[in-house]
Amino acid sequence: MIPPSPHSVPVFVRSSRRNYGLLLASQFLGAFGDNALLAAILGPLTFQREAGVITEQAVSNANAIYSGVFFIPFVLLAPLAGYLNDRHPKTAWLLGGNLIKLLGTILGAAGLMMRADWQAVAYLVVGIGACVYSPAKYGILPEVVPAARLVKANGTVEMLTLVAILTGLWAGATLVDHLPLPSCYAVIAGIYAAAAALNLFMTRTPCNPQARLAAGAVEFWANLRGLVAHPRLGRVLLGCGLFWFAGATLRTNLQSWGLEVLNAAGGGAVTNEQLARLKIWMAVGIILGSVLAGQWHRVGDLRGARRYGWLMAAFILPLGLIGGGAGLPLITLALLLSGVSAGLFLIPFNAALQHESDPAKLGKTIATQNFVDYVAMLGGAVFVWILAHASLTAAQIFLALAVVLALAIATLTIPPPARAAVP
Repeated sequence: MIPPSPHSVPVFVRSSRRNYGLLLASQFLGAFGDNALLAAILGPLTFQREAGVITEQAVSNANAIYSGVFFIPFVLLAPLAGYLNDRHPKTAWLLGGNLIKLLGTILGAAGLMMRADWQAVAYLVVGIGACVYSPAKYGILPEVVPAARLVKANGTVEMLTLVAILTGLWAGATLVDHLPLPSCYAVIAGIYAAAAALNLFMTRTPCNPQARLAAGAVEFWANLRGLVAHPRLGRVLLGCGLFWFAGATLRTNLQSWGLEVLNAAGGGAVTNEQLARLKIWMAVGIILGSVLAGQWHRVGDLRGARRYGWLMAAFILPLGLIGGGAGLPLITLALLLSGVSAGLFLIPFNAALQHESDPAKLGKTIATQNFVDYVAMLGGAVFVWILAHASLTAAQIFLALAVVLALAIATLTIPPPARAAVP
């Protein structure tokens, strides 16, 4: 039998395959750039703290500000981002998001050269780019992947994003440790430019010219109110939000805490690479916990949720109690276990929300979940900012986080799923 010529494959199928491959590559580069850029922005704080130029509270405060400005667009512009990705081809906003990120990076580099403090505004612009990009990267999947491969495609996007986060953190820290800061920005700008170039080669996807911003916003807020008021799914949303609140607080506070712990542990001047490894250990723990959750729990089984939540608080508590004198192996173990418990806590909530939501409104449900998650992340950044301004140390902030989590989990009672009516 003569194999079919590539030209015998329908144009739509060929273009969809190409779009999917280009999406994966551009998504990896974009997420890699986001994390490398944050490392480049925050990296100089390590050197300033080591030199005694700034205080521990100043490091925590700066981390809170930069985390917050990135999350703000996801909270304020959520309905607009959804509308733009309905009204226009999603390929257009994949490209648009990366170009906006590139603009933000160039703005930050220009601020460096002009000795102007534009970094917060620059990272806000990058956050706007990420906000309009995010609905496109998930919304385009049903348009370029057969329904039978949709779950696998979502998993592939998530896996690549996690790999990009880990490698981006490490690469950004390495760049700051070994290159002048303007050169770091130039490399990251090149990464965003490469991601945008890949988007240029994507075949245009469908759009909905009849989409209206006002109608979309009304639907968004109505769906949010409905989910929050639901006796079970509202609690599930709260559980997801608690994870992201804790995650944002941990990430925001980790540089300041890591500087103090690694200094106390000895071994010379602390580098950004060392600090990045602390974040990576926690992320590896979350990945392990996520895998274990899939093995240990059926969809909708939330009976262990509070137990995992308390474990998460219990493993965060030592981060505020042990110092560098305890040794790096013990510190690494605490970070790893806090990540494992966090992954075990989150994944059953995610699965329950997707499984128990109205299938006809799943896209709106995920958009609502993203909004709640980013509100929680913004809350985590504000939490650190408030406590840093109250002159709490990084260790004390972790203690406060453990207490807040434990109290919140104590109130998180989740009713069982509603039974289907018997005919």
